[in-house]
Amino acid sequence: MILGRILVLILAVSPFVLASGQETFSDERSALEAGKELSQISVEGNRFVNEEGETVVFRGLALVDPAAMVDRGRWNREYFEKAAGWNANVVRVPVHPRDWRRFGEEEYLKLLDQSVQWSAELGMHVIIDWHSIGNPLTDVYHRPMYETSRGETFRFWYTIATRYKDNPAVPFFELWNEPTNRNGRMGRLPWSDYKAYMEELIFMIKAIDDKKIPMVAGFNFGYTLTDVKNDPISFPGVAYVAHPYPQKRPEPWVEDWERDWGFVADKYPMICTEFGFMSADGPGAHVPVIADEKYGHAIIDYYEKKGISWTAWVFDPQWSPQLFSDWDYTPTAQGKVFKAYMEELNP
Repeated sequence: MILGRILVLILAVSPFVLASGQETFSDERSALEAGKELSQISVEGNRFVNEEGETVVFRGLALVDPAAMVDRGRWNREYFEKAAGWNANVVRVPVHPRDWRRFGEEEYLKLLDQSVQWSAELGMHVIIDWHSIGNPLTDVYHRPMYETSRGETFRFWYTIATRYKDNPAVPFFELWNEPTNRNGRMGRLPWSDYKAYMEELIFMIKAIDDKKIPMVAGFNFGYTLTDVKNDPISFPGVAYVAHPYPQKRPEPWVEDWERDWGFVADKYPMICTEFGFMSADGPGAHVPVIADEKYGHAIIDYYEKKGISWTAWVFDPQWSPQLFSDWDYTPTAQGKVFKAYMEELNP
């Protein structure tokens, strides 16, 4: 009798217990409630559309891993307010596997809940990105911070898909940041096997929430999508990702961009979730990000002609190429370029 009363009490007060008795992951309502203010985004042909069927082009900012911001003592709503102040309509939130383990699932999810809540309250949709770099087929990774495993990757997306089920603030799941085998030095990475891996993730996510839009990156650190031409992902409602940094190809770029990844936008929706530039003498300058404003104008012009969405990398004064130079949010050279485009092009 006592057990029955306890069960009745739980069912009466908890919105997180399903009729079957199975608990959901969500224990924070604020992120869900804030998300209701945003339109549900879906895929129609090669376009993202809102609930009214209107085309939506996302132009926004790639943020820093929330764990890094906590470590610096900079984790707060102001960071998201500044992003909204640049007129971003989407933010990309990267989750490094090492930090996911270091903080633990429960604590990290609190950070993601805050990311979603603050973004939604400020009118920005959210991309959640599993920020690994390496070969998912061999478990050889670019650096220790990117190390993960097939099991951890599936568990992560199972958790995220369940937590943000039916939350329109989080339409996008970037399944794997930058797949690469470094020209064979990380082992074989056939497109057919990688595609099968992504499709298993997509199958699981769609079974949990078929409204979510999985995002699939190409090879060469997320740059090349040539395999999509003859062997696209075998699910509808998928978007593709490219990271077209300036030194990936020589100027004038456009012909190579069209051949390597841009053609995909003629048939499928695309989001370029990392790109940017900085001078060779800037802090943290490295291949392939060294260029000037000429690149910045060329890449945005190309996106606009193709209807491609984007998030510029990176909204931070430390990671490079930086979009601002200090915690007064003073724009860098690339920050000035992309901020001006968001102010001009976003509603």
